[in-house]
Amino acid sequence: ALHEGHIVSTQELAVLLQPVFTQNSKNLVLLVQDTLSVDDFTYYSEPYGNKKPFQNLSINLLQEILQSSPSSLVLPAVDCRAIRYLLGFLQESADWKLTNITNLDVSQLEVNTSKPNLFVVRLQPFISNLNDVSTLEAIAENDKIIGRLIMGLQEQEIHFSVIYTAVRPSRISRRTDVAWKLRRQLMATEEEDSSSYPPLNVTNGNYTCILFYASNFSLQANDSLFIDLTNITFVNQNVDISSSECSDTNTTLSLKYTNPVSEINSLEIRFLMTNMFYEVSARNWSTLESVEIVQDDEKLAKFNVSVISAPAEYSFHCQLVGTSNLYPAKLIPSNDEAKNWDVFISRFQIQGFNIENDQFSYASDCTSFFTPGIWMGLVTSVVLLWILAYGIHMIMQLTTNSRFDDPKGPALSVPQTE
Repeated sequence: ALHEGHIVSTQELAVLLQPVFTQNSKNLVLLVQDTLSVDDFTYYSEPYGNKKPFQNLSINLLQEILQSSPSSLVLPAVDCRAIRYLLGFLQESADWKLTNITNLDVSQLEVNTSKPNLFVVRLQPFISNLNDVSTLEAIAENDKIIGRLIMGLQEQEIHFSVIYTAVRPSRISRRTDVAWKLRRQLMATEEEDSSSYPPLNVTNGNYTCILFYASNFSLQANDSLFIDLTNITFVNQNVDISSSECSDTNTTLSLKYTNPVSEINSLEIRFLMTNMFYEVSARNWSTLESVEIVQDDEKLAKFNVSVISAPAEYSFHCQLVGTSNLYPAKLIPSNDEAKNWDVFISRFQIQGFNIENDQFSYASDCTSFFTPGIWMGLVTSVVLLWILAYGIHMIMQLTTNSRFDDPKGPALSVPQTE
């Protein structure tokens, strides 16, 4: 009974999920995408060639929701801040046996149906600058993965419920706080930033020397153990940053966690940054040299970093940072232990030098200034300008006749030599 355009809050989502905990079958599959919005189900509903998005997801169920909704134009959606707490909320709501599915081979999956099971599946990420066709292909590929997973669980006669969600929205829609506001507007306002927590700051005396922010900060160990550090880092701030170090040339952000998951007693993540002067650019540059993960004070995983640098007066920002080859800024394993870890960071922003007023400075983004779209526009403009210049040149070369025939006088005779 939610009106169109309603944004489901954290408290409302907890009430809506109660039937999942009270039904006979308490097996739950949580499908997590990096970006997704309600509009994607209609925008990418049509097949493109042999790519059929959302084929294995119950499109009939979606059509029923459209019919039962007060408006088929704007469906209710869930606030992304509620999604941020979803995994932690599910773990606290029941005595789940948490299983992170990575290889999607459910034939070897041993399920104990005597107690609730929570299966967490991290789907392949989308890249924000993909065109519609590439995004549709990525959705179709993830849909095949979902189909294989659901088919495998059904073959084992396991009864389960499915939640398909994402870390953040893929589209920004206009405000729809109440039903009567759903009318055409000349200047529709966009939603405010969904982040509800400030960045993590490290102080050195009376001033802030490090700022760190991420909308999603999670790790995966040995392709099975998933660790979400977002809430305990930025919201609850249940993290020890006392080992962080600051200076004019070297800065280390140290994040220490105690029992982040039951299988790990202690976990430390270090971001090592340098501030150096480069004669070519005649200025100082701040560079994230490496990232280190220390498990239980003995296992060290070290990653080299690509393209994470900015002028020393700026902060650095990147939409996706991690070990995936699809991310613009990649963490490259430099030892054998690092190959056992996967890192996922969304909306990454960090600054280790020249912080003023406890706020991030102007951000240098990992996306280059000359994107493919800009190059296409420049090349097209050059071609059009060349055609215009050639046309003007041809018009300027036009000349009039030097002699004219007078119909009242004798005929004009032009010698052949001329």
